[in-house]
Amino acid sequence: MSADALNLVGGTWQPSLAGRVAESQNPADGSVLGVFPDSGREDARMAVEEAAKAFNRAGWSQNPRLRQMVLLRWADRMEQAQESLAKLLTLENGKVLAQSRGEIAAAVSEIRYYAGLARYLPGHVFEVEPGCYSTLIKEAAGVTGIIVPWNAPAVLLIRSLAPALAAGCTAVVKPAAQTALVSAAMIRALHEADGLPDGVVNLLSETGADVASFLVESPDVEVISFTGSNQVGQKIMAAAAPTMKRLSLELGGKSCCLVFDDVDVAPVADALARAATIISGQQCTAARRVLVHASRYEEMKAALAGALGSLRVGNGMDEGVQMGPLIDEAACSHVESRIQATLDAADEVVLRGGRPEGAASSSFLLPTLVAHRDTGAFFIQEEIFGPLLVLESFEDEAEAVGRANHTEYGLSASIWTRHGARAMRVARALRNGTVWINDHNKLFAEAETGGYRRSGLGRLHGYDALLDFLETKHIYQDAGVVGV
Repeated sequence: MSADALNLVGGTWQPSLAGRVAESQNPADGSVLGVFPDSGREDARMAVEEAAKAFNRAGWSQNPRLRQMVLLRWADRMEQAQESLAKLLTLENGKVLAQSRGEIAAAVSEIRYYAGLARYLPGHVFEVEPGCYSTLIKEAAGVTGIIVPWNAPAVLLIRSLAPALAAGCTAVVKPAAQTALVSAAMIRALHEADGLPDGVVNLLSETGADVASFLVESPDVEVISFTGSNQVGQKIMAAAAPTMKRLSLELGGKSCCLVFDDVDVAPVADALARAATIISGQQCTAARRVLVHASRYEEMKAALAGALGSLRVGNGMDEGVQMGPLIDEAACSHVESRIQATLDAADEVVLRGGRPEGAASSSFLLPTLVAHRDTGAFFIQEEIFGPLLVLESFEDEAEAVGRANHTEYGLSASIWTRHGARAMRVARALRNGTVWINDHNKLFAEAETGGYRRSGLGRLHGYDALLDFLETKHIYQDAGVVGV
């Protein structure tokens, strides 16, 4: 299946200015899926100029009804192509086809959600002194740079681009090289939506970081929306400081799952195994640590090892497969090395994963489960982006919360108990942006998500996601002044 991509700049699909291309490969078997432009700083400069022109024309930023209709038409086109988009996503990313179908459906839902909000950006007016009025209105911030990762490229593109467009911004999108083809296919569906002005949305793919660096440094880019690692997020913050950009940064997590003594262990173990291996463990909210009450610890250890060990690993396009490959050989080798270091240091190796025999490519890893006591261990603190799960025990609620909060991250967590008051009490005590009760990895267009501490800045999804793309303007008027 070939799905070659081009850049979109100023309403025109075109190659990179230097003419360079790169290949997109299927991580399940190494086959070449197509080629995409390998862009550079001059491509980025041109795209930012086009986005700035489109913003300054005001026909987009000050026309909420147009923005709503374009978003709705985009959602319709995405929905019509959802099966082909899902298959391309699985081919390029490796995730199980059912997960890809769910991701495309969630992306369509999110576009429609922000289409509704495009016409609801209210301000307010009040009388500050007799006859003197202050009017506060919401305005689009300007050109937005959107840097999208490869692990959930559909949802993670839409959850930045849809609110940016709803707010009236224009955008330059820089997808991950590993998923450049599916990103281009989604942007093509938007480009073909009737009414979208040229230059409002621009797309540049690259294998390096020249485009991303230009977006972060450019004084003509007002907002950067980035999802990725904490290390890269710190570099973006430093590089964006001279231009005082607005930053929306989701920077990873180390999700804890707190399992209390009143649960049915077997179904919880099955749910946690799925939560740990979603996108082969390559999701920022994936279950990473399982904290279990001491009275159920041994039972959970056996059940969780069984659930993880029984998962069927293979090509995401094959029927019945529950976990696909990691994104590429480089990522697989890095994760494998961190897992090996974990195996050498952990108190107990419960389930040893490693590379499966007879795999079609070198990007597959089986799940690994270790047990450990010291929460300061590197593999408890570090976000290892693959199928590694750490099991810990606790004696009481206070210890569970203390152990869970011993982390630099604060993106998400889950609580498993039948005790409603305990669930709410512990949820309030956890320092996480999202806490699920008796579930994990549930995300919705309507509900804001984001992290505490080193898990990032700002919120995505929900109404508050618009705030990163809006400015508040105060207009003062003395209605009693005459003869001016």
